[in-house]
Amino acid sequence: MRLFCLPYSGASALAYLRWRRQLPAAVELCPVELPGRGTRLGEPLQTDFARLTAQLAQELLRPAHEPYVLFGHSLGALLANEVAQRLTEQGAPPCALIVSGTAAPTEREGYDRDLSRPKDDDELIADLRQRGGTPEEVLANAELMALTLPVLRADFLLCGSHRPRPRPVLECPLWVWGGRQDQATDAQLQAWAQQTRGRCQLDWFAGGHFFIHSEQAAVLARLTGVLGELQAGRAFA
Repeated sequence: MRLFCLPYSGASALAYLRWRRQLPAAVELCPVELPGRGTRLGEPLQTDFARLTAQLAQELLRPAHEPYVLFGHSLGALLANEVAQRLTEQGAPPCALIVSGTAAPTEREGYDRDLSRPKDDDELIADLRQRGGTPEEVLANAELMALTLPVLRADFLLCGSHRPRPRPVLECPLWVWGGRQDQATDAQLQAWAQQTRGRCQLDWFAGGHFFIHSEQAAVLARLTGVLGELQAGRAFA
């Protein structure tokens, strides 16, 4: 089974590479690289959500004809949901969708913080500090910030351009993961259930916005359990 992982704002596919050694051998980890970073550094950054998700769905269409699961954290969750919808429309639905660390598409008005305009460097650094997970020595490193902030700025605009489009809901099971000290509320996470006719389950983890890293052992244990359920055919019960 293939596991496609979409990154959060400011991140690249590297955010998930350390998972590879800790997942079962039967799982093929496939971190998805977004344009403008990592192995796609030579491509322009994207700020149009609809255009990017259409592009990603086209790129994943061939590998998605093998059984696969989509996972995304924060911005990656919104991307994964829309890519799942587009792939379903093209006859390649996922076995499951796992979304993490963000409010459902129908709950963005009370969640997003003015992401429709470009933020200046000070605003971006303040946001990184508020979310946690970035050491102060990194925030104070001008060279690192010069590389990071343009990507983060584009990703925030990408998130701000997200507009739910009319289309049939998914049929696959959906897991929703939240951090107990993160911004997303129970109601904002529970609303993800509207995205599928299948089973929807909310799981909570200790930690803040980046609980997928701070609580990595618990997250990977749960992920392994979910994938095991899918492979055994129990996720649809």
